[in-house]
Amino acid sequence: MAIDRRRESGGGGRPLPEENGSVPGAGGGAAAAPPGPPPANAAGVEIQAVPVPPPAAACSPLLLDYDGSVLPFLGGLGGRYQRTLVLLTWVPALVIGFSKFSDSFLLDQPDFWCREADGQGNWSGTLAPIHANHSGNGSSFPPPPGLPTPATGNASECGCREWHYRIRAGLVQNVVSKWDLVCDSAWKVHIAKFSLLVGLIFGHLITGCIADWVGRRPVLLFSVIFILIFGLTVALSVNVTMFSTLRFFEGFCLAGIVLSLYALRIELCPPGHRFMITMVASFIEMAGQFLMPGLAALCRDWQVLQAVIICPFLLMLFYWVIFPESLRWLMATQQFEASKELILEFTHKNRMNTESDIKGVVPELEKEITRRPKKVCIVKVVGTRNLWKNIVVLCVNSLTGYGIHHCFAKSMMGHEAKMAITHNFYADYYTMAGIALASCLAMCPVVGFLGRRGGLLLFMILTALASLLQLGLLNLIGKYSQLPDSGMSDSVKDKFSVAFSIVGMFSSHAVGSLSVFFCAEITPTVIRGGGLGLVLASAGFGRLTAPIMELHNQKGYFLHHVIFACCTLICIICILLLPESKNQNLPENIPDGEHYTRQPLLPHKKGEQPLLLTNSELKDYSGLHDSAAVSDGIPENTTANGMKSM
Repeated sequence: MAIDRRRESGGGGRPLPEENGSVPGAGGGAAAAPPGPPPANAAGVEIQAVPVPPPAAACSPLLLDYDGSVLPFLGGLGGRYQRTLVLLTWVPALVIGFSKFSDSFLLDQPDFWCREADGQGNWSGTLAPIHANHSGNGSSFPPPPGLPTPATGNASECGCREWHYRIRAGLVQNVVSKWDLVCDSAWKVHIAKFSLLVGLIFGHLITGCIADWVGRRPVLLFSVIFILIFGLTVALSVNVTMFSTLRFFEGFCLAGIVLSLYALRIELCPPGHRFMITMVASFIEMAGQFLMPGLAALCRDWQVLQAVIICPFLLMLFYWVIFPESLRWLMATQQFEASKELILEFTHKNRMNTESDIKGVVPELEKEITRRPKKVCIVKVVGTRNLWKNIVVLCVNSLTGYGIHHCFAKSMMGHEAKMAITHNFYADYYTMAGIALASCLAMCPVVGFLGRRGGLLLFMILTALASLLQLGLLNLIGKYSQLPDSGMSDSVKDKFSVAFSIVGMFSSHAVGSLSVFFCAEITPTVIRGGGLGLVLASAGFGRLTAPIMELHNQKGYFLHHVIFACCTLICIICILLLPESKNQNLPENIPDGEHYTRQPLLPHKKGEQPLLLTNSELKDYSGLHDSAAVSDGIPENTTANGMKSM
């Protein structure tokens, strides 16, 4: 019996150890053994030499340069088919806006009275004292005519068998009034709010990884199918437990739709149009937020409202026929056979001639068509040097932005109640929506002028200033207002607090939104789903702080605000470590993502040597043309500025 052993003849490869564990010498070591018959082991069995197969050739750089070669060949956004696909990613944003803000109506805490029958069967009502400011919106209504308000009350009224409700959110009946989730059952409302947010968090994490493995299109279509099943079943819930469980799965599927559409939208666009196309989708989603009160007023019942929100997803079933897989993802994962078919479909629907392929994308694609696909999981990012740091920084930014947003909102609503600015549900709702709209409008010129990193840094500085001034300066004003000759009153402190809260909500919303977009740009295509899932899940954890604080009746609110204020200071420092992705090609694989190096915020002066250069820029630097190492590249232990790393 012959035993095969791989042995390289001649230099260039690392020789395998012999049977006794020794390694044959090379170069200045022991002399090479003279040619002769094949060696034999102790048992006398001949050892046959097997040639080592040559390493697989690297993929053509032309095919991996999607923004520089493939996208211009297809016409960029000038092609009619590409514009149609971008429009199809915008349309569902309106329904997504309905779904995200449905909790404000389905689970709004109404004003309630206990209805009791006297001996003659007549009903009388008393206002439950426990409900005072229970909704957290500073809303208070007088009881309906015929239901007198008692001067005093006690906790025994929670033993009431039948309640009378006045819902402020445009509905005649919602989940709270359906199952009497008041008094001792009020905590179930917060659990129901948890359900959608926790479903979104898990959905972003899991569907992001799946989207990197099987593609964006299957995740989108299966998420649409299951959100129709779970979303419509929510409207048929028989108790609050069933409602909360189904809302979790609805949030899970909604996360898959949001993530896959976000990734598809980013991957369709050339570098100069990515931000504006993403912002258009955000504006359409906010249109859903603004239209939600009118939709609730038309539906009148929470079950009808839930069905009306979910039914438009039926139209997305046609996406299976009309929406293709992301061509960028197919090229990045080296699925060249499917890529060729999709490129031909693009050229056919755009009525293009393949002879316009100046760079030879299609012929190069045919050469590589037999290559095996290479798919990557997000866990591979742990072994990188720069990429994982960028993703972690943006996840912390997203968590901080959405987490501190609730602190500002709670502070503003609380002081508005003291100042009697507003006592109306719709005024509070549209104030929050208006601040979010103003934030997105301000992001467009700021990011266009300062770039992604500069805009994120500016909004984070504003958030930190608003938070620190609200925590520190207002306490100082409060102390001086207690002095008899200070001339200050508590109303001055409240006005300052409202002003700082509005600025904080404005900037923190921009921080959260821009962090998600920034992460989508710097994460390579092969793991973009996982990177987006991480940053969107971090945003979900930030939003989760709102129902947690409400569940604990706002206990620990000040500490909560202090912790997030400290996080803003840390984020300001970390943002400086991020690269700038404005007008840059999207990275396609992990090495591309590693080459994203940070640049100075301000451009260096002419003739001044930059401190941080990429490897390609280092080769072009005039002072290093004479170096012999330039022609062969830079060793692994050499950094971009020419210094050796340890």
